[in-house]
Amino acid sequence: MKLVKNIQSIATKVLVNEAQAIQKITEQIDKDFEDCVMEIFNSPGRVVVTGIGKSAIIANKIVATLNSTGTPALFMHAADAIHGDLGMIQEDDIVICLSKSGNTAEIKVLVPLLKRTGSKLVALVSNVDSYLARQADYVLNATIGEEACPNNLAPTTSTTAHLALGDALAVCLLELRDFSSEDFAKFHPGGSLGKKLYLKVDDIYPNHEVPSVSTEASIKEVIVEISSKRLGTTAVVNDSNQLVGIITDGDLRRAMEKGIDMTEAAQNIMSGKPKSVVTGDYAVKAIHIMQQNSISQVVVLDEQGVLKGFVHLHDLLKEGII
Repeated sequence: MKLVKNIQSIATKVLVNEAQAIQKITEQIDKDFEDCVMEIFNSPGRVVVTGIGKSAIIANKIVATLNSTGTPALFMHAADAIHGDLGMIQEDDIVICLSKSGNTAEIKVLVPLLKRTGSKLVALVSNVDSYLARQADYVLNATIGEEACPNNLAPTTSTTAHLALGDALAVCLLELRDFSSEDFAKFHPGGSLGKKLYLKVDDIYPNHEVPSVSTEASIKEVIVEISSKRLGTTAVVNDSNQLVGIITDGDLRRAMEKGIDMTEAAQNIMSGKPKSVVTGDYAVKAIHIMQQNSISQVVVLDEQGVLKGFVHLHDLLKEGII
């Protein structure tokens, strides 16, 4: 019977190992890293990231992060490079080569070919005294103590360190570019994340009829308006269709409990200063207002306070952004 090992202890040891490695890398951010960031920022070309084996997988992720944060990037598998893929590299491009040792046979074949392209070469390595590091224009130091693997063989901590350093590179470039949430939305239009970033209240409120009554409307008219528009509320507006208040079905119930006369004017039971957004606001702002105030709808106004419509909690649920 095999000895049962402490799974939680093993998992914890791996995570501590990798966390300590990333912490150590913070001490290795140097002038080369800074110069590399500025080289990429000022370059008219693209970033081409390459590697082999597990490094190729990490290279792919770095490319995805760069592209999604405003830095054009391409992935080139190191093995495919010598079979035609070198053709994707242009003179103005910057090539980042990932390798733990920096001394593999594939790297020693690839590096001279990369240098012939005239592109700047960046080494992202865990061995700064390697062939790759010595040939590179810039070295990103991802030196680690040991792998999380008990045999110190399987790429674990080293790939985590490379991934983290790639993230640091991408975020530095993002900040230099003043890359905003609106910019981010352009590259992430799909799914709930994209909708949170680009969906505006203008995309939602026209889907509803707009319940509204005048300040002098009777309670009976208010009930008819709320029932017919099916939003559980109605706006109260003045002669210029500017919002002056709101009446919800809850307001109606409370008024009924007090025995209010059905001929009473709407302005006498309305709630003043209702929560609202302005046309052009992002839908996520409406979400925050609803959450902070425990309400299920907000009024949409134009810049002059004229009523345009409503955004309801159900609209946001239907869009999949909450």
